[in-house]
Amino acid sequence: MQVDLSGLRALVTGSTKGIGRAIAEKLAANGAAVAINGRKESDVAAAIAAIRKAVPAAELIAAPGDAGTRAGIETIIQAAGDVDILVNNVGIFEIKDAFEIPDEDWQRMFEINVLSGVRFTRHYGPRMRDKGFGRVVFVSSESGVQIPTEMIHYGFSKSADLALMRGFAQALAGTGVTVNAVLPGPTRTEGVEAMFASMGQQITPQTERAFIDGARPTSIIKRLALPEEVAELVAFLSSREASAITGAPMRVDGGVVMSIT
Repeated sequence: MQVDLSGLRALVTGSTKGIGRAIAEKLAANGAAVAINGRKESDVAAAIAAIRKAVPAAELIAAPGDAGTRAGIETIIQAAGDVDILVNNVGIFEIKDAFEIPDEDWQRMFEINVLSGVRFTRHYGPRMRDKGFGRVVFVSSESGVQIPTEMIHYGFSKSADLALMRGFAQALAGTGVTVNAVLPGPTRTEGVEAMFASMGQQITPQTERAFIDGARPTSIIKRLALPEEVAELVAFLSSREASAITGAPMRVDGGVVMSIT
């Protein structure tokens, strides 16, 4: 899909790898100037080089910093500058027994997956409102609807993202600023590849199908999604054309969630 994002500036948090990087590349390919974020300056530089290779005309800004801390977010905002599009993508996940998740892991999941979105939206939302235009997208997950038993703290954080999305959308009603969420299903990212490796497996058509059938049997596409497929939806929600879509959870989960809503 090609939309016109020329003249717009975006910040995609957690955009050095995986879904975030695919989103950043797609927004840049559609004409937006994009601030690339990651904790390490070296990772940000590598991502910028890779995106520029794919999109030679890309206008990219380095915005390194830890989105899981208040100080890190202040650093990111200073580097990114004012933006028209905010994609709250940064997030972590881990598989852990429900009864063995310590307070520290719950707090870390909340700080990175939830509070980062609060802090960025709290900063940029009023500025978008004052301009009369803005796009905020939370990257949630199908796990926020169907809580995975093997990582309930992650599911909790993604449910919280959906609540934030709806609340901020209502707070920005009638301003020209839209706030939405995308809900990816299992997606082939570096993190998922590492998860397979931790189980002594590589991703092959056979192991991929076995994982889907065992962990997400309601999937209709019966495969891992690609980050680029998620990025297509985010690019549309970030566009001027998506002006009537707000407060909406938009699924790109391959049919995992068994609901029409």
